[in-house]
Amino acid sequence: MLTSKDRAFLRGIANTLPTTQQIGKDGVTEAVCRQADEALNANELIKLRVLESALLTAREASEQLCAAIGAQPVQCIGSRLVLYRPSPDTPRYLLPSMKKK
Repeated sequence: MLTSKDRAFLRGIANTLPTTQQIGKDGVTEAVCRQADEALNANELIKLRVLESALLTAREASEQLCAAIGAQPVQCIGSRLVLYRPSPDTPRYLLPSMKKK
């Protein structure tokens, strides 16, 4: 579970990230989940965009994706959403909650 400081830290990093994936009118499909899963395996932190033609909001898409691929929501603003899932082997980002341990 991410703390508020962890989310703030990840939001700062996500500011500079490009949008890597789009969710279209079909919504959160198996292909979208597979692509997001692969991107999270490679990067741990991804930014997605929900197109206007989609029948769901960014928050709904975030909830569905997180449930499907085991990620954690970081931020939903407008049509953009940011997801995080730490690497089981070597985490790329040292979160503030990890520094205390």
